[in-house]
Amino acid sequence: MELSRAREIASRVEELPEVGSTNAALRAFAADAEAWPHLSVLLTDTQTAGRGRLDRTWTAPSGASLAISVLLRRLPVDPRARGWIPLAAGVAMADAVAPQLPGADVSVKWPNDVLVGGRKICGILAEAAADAVIVGTGVNTAMTASELPVPTATSFAVLGVVADADRLLSDYLIGLDGMIAGLAETGDAVASGLHAAASARCSTIGREVRVSLPGDRILEGRAIRLDEDGRLVVRSDAGEQAVAAGDVVHVRPVQG
Repeated sequence: MELSRAREIASRVEELPEVGSTNAALRAFAADAEAWPHLSVLLTDTQTAGRGRLDRTWTAPSGASLAISVLLRRLPVDPRARGWIPLAAGVAMADAVAPQLPGADVSVKWPNDVLVGGRKICGILAEAAADAVIVGTGVNTAMTASELPVPTATSFAVLGVVADADRLLSDYLIGLDGMIAGLAETGDAVASGLHAAASARCSTIGREVRVSLPGDRILEGRAIRLDEDGRLVVRSDAGEQAVAAGDVVHVRPVQG
């Protein structure tokens, strides 16, 4: 695919005709820091063994989606600040998707799924590597309605748009690199502006949610805000609880 703009932004861009998992492949390359510096990118439109959060498998027909993995080396020193990286990726991808879908409601479902009109168009998986973080994204680009994996998914094609992959990738890289740089410089998502940006994009806030927690526990209540560590604060009958990890389902909008 034509990626001239993205190649001007990224340190390195390698496009593979087919790969099992771009995250796994980039992890293998990442040991060579000189050859694969900060903001190196590995991508394909045919990923055969993709992985999502909670060890879910992710597959798509050949040419129907774009799998992108980005290597981040310039990271915040504080591990707590690094917890914001998946949210930063979600915001950056939502900001990249929105201009190509004018008028659409593009948001982030906590912690990092990108939704259009409440339906998932992109999933994100961030994984730690030696002295780096690999951020993988899977964007539904040319996927038809019959190819969508679940009824709650969507794609550029289903929305009647031909995705501009070069623009999408370059806009995403600019946004992601800028947010991570701000986080590294300040060490604080509030000071860097990431907290405000994520809160503004997050459609989970203000919704009734059902959260599946470790240990087969379920938390039901209203998602009211993101805390300073990027955790989702849920208010239930038992009070307020900050959720660091969990599978979230939007139940219904909150009125008032």
